[in-house]
Amino acid sequence: MDAEAAARAWVEAWERGWAAKDAEPIAARYAEGARFLSQPFRDWRHGPEGAREYCEHAFAEEGEVEFWFGEPVAGGNRAAVEYWAILVEDGQLVSLAGTAVLRFTPDGLVEEHRDYWAMREGIAERPDGWGR
Repeated sequence: MDAEAAARAWVEAWERGWAAKDAEPIAARYAEGARFLSQPFRDWRHGPEGAREYCEHAFAEEGEVEFWFGEPVAGGNRAAVEYWAILVEDGQLVSLAGTAVLRFTPDGLVEEHRDYWAMREGIAERPDGWGR
């Protein structure tokens, strides 16, 4: 298993799913029994269902969205991926910045996803060197 390739497949699924507000391509990247922790104390149901539930919940709260993913930093069976988004939530324009820490199964599916993020009102520009 190549963690960088698995992380890139995860990014591609999130890019497709987030743009379309469709949880299915995202859920397909998670193994049965995968653990999904968000911010870091919200523990969603396990496996693809947890990823699907998280996405459906988040997408329902979001209006327009523009997002970016950084280059994966990978080693062994793990990777970290930065992300940044400008979106409308509850009628407010907000910036979201975070990092997903991922662990993969031997076949390249996510078996653990720990997400750390922060949000602030308005448009915040990505800092120099972001995502590299």
